[in-house]
Amino acid sequence: MGIGNTTPAAALIAALTGRPAREVTGRGTGIADDMWETKAAVVGRALERAADALGTGRTGLGEADPVELLAQIGGLEIAGIAGLVVGGAAARVPVVLDGVVTLAGALVATSLVPAAAGYLVAGHRSTEPGASAALEHLGLDPLLDLGLRLGEGTGGCLAVPLLRAASRILSEMATFGDAGVASLDG
Repeated sequence: MGIGNTTPAAALIAALTGRPAREVTGRGTGIADDMWETKAAVVGRALERAADALGTGRTGLGEADPVELLAQIGGLEIAGIAGLVVGGAAARVPVVLDGVVTLAGALVATSLVPAAAGYLVAGHRSTEPGASAALEHLGLDPLLDLGLRLGEGTGGCLAVPLLRAASRILSEMATFGDAGVASLDG
């Protein structure tokens, strides 16, 4: 379909991780080389425009006010995701991230509220290069790595049963002592 949200996501990821535009810009819905070159150039120009507007040097974007940075190069969907991440942390509810756009929102959120990072779960690793940069910056290991690109939530949906199973194991599984199993050392 190609709705263009991986472009502002790449710009935010580049700005907040300090990575070059070409390193974090992916092919989105599978664009050809010439279109990818254009997309990477657009992300680079967005970073330059934001630096000018925010009065920072290109390398200073990561220290910029995340809300101003979001206003300069983000999108409303990324702002909504950032708000959801902060709200999840405030309510002490984990947030499952799915793909590069949600990771951009998580970077904005954790720039605003660093403690929100403790409530994030990476559902999967997107093939978009910005996803790996964002995951590394956030210190997250994805639960799944299935080569998904733009799954509209499928990676997150696939990760939820794993999280439920882990929760049940932690809360319901008997220990050897509870189950009356003798230990090997005595």
